[in-house]
Amino acid sequence: QDQLALPASLFLDELRSSGYDGHLEASTASKVVTILRYVTGVASLDSYQIEVGKVGRPGIVIDDLNAALTKAIDELTRPIDAIKHQAKTVTVGISRTDETLLQSVLAKAALAAGTPRDRLSYRGLRTLAALDASVIEITGWTRYRIEGDVTQDATIQVIDRGGIASGIASRTDTDPSLRGGKHRAAFEKEITVGLGSDGRSVIHVPEVKDSQTTGLTLLHCRFHDRLDTPAIRAVMQGYRGRYGALKDAVTESHPSFRDDILSTIDVVELLTSPVYVLAEHWTA
Repeated sequence: QDQLALPASLFLDELRSSGYDGHLEASTASKVVTILRYVTGVASLDSYQIEVGKVGRPGIVIDDLNAALTKAIDELTRPIDAIKHQAKTVTVGISRTDETLLQSVLAKAALAAGTPRDRLSYRGLRTLAALDASVIEITGWTRYRIEGDVTQDATIQVIDRGGIASGIASRTDTDPSLRGGKHRAAFEKEITVGLGSDGRSVIHVPEVKDSQTTGLTLLHCRFHDRLDTPAIRAVMQGYRGRYGALKDAVTESHPSFRDDILSTIDVVELLTSPVYVLAEHWTA
């Protein structure tokens, strides 16, 4: 982002001063400006799919920027090689970040279960990577298709399953209504750790296309009982901002927050219990 700030600013200044009039197509300029908003951090990557139609992973956004700049350069009477060069300097590093996230144990498990790669958001991939350290093993998976509006009366049905899930009857076999933890994950479009009705710990992985949740992959996981303080802090920081939320809940009525207490609490409890309940470990 820092590397692109100056060339992006120069491009936008020239655009505002009508310097590209007669040389740059309006649609091309609009596309460059739109993508620059995401590359420079002005807009959140979570909105990229809604506005552009693609999952907003950094590597994809940079590729789109390079393509838009190439088209712009072809249209201009004078090149803007400086901007293109700056964009390319960060492409390799960001693409590697994408690939690193896709190599996380949980991300690979979701993809192996059949989750389409383009239905996993960048935010979701980061969350799965953060949760990796909390999981001992993945014991099974269930994939669901979701039909209808998740804010109304959407339905859900099993389309595939494997591992331990092969021998577990699903409530949706007899009642296809989308509700409970599955509904919450689908509605929020967020990776969600939860406990099934049978007490098994699971991770809900929503599949999102064009801002609509179209499916859900349920990963049956065995979590560590405890983690050392640095490890569990990192997990909670990467999981839906849970560390910050817990710290705020504690310091609302307590003068300080001791990180070391995290290592004395069950991992699943830390990831699933309401933060105001967890706060009692610090304030009791």
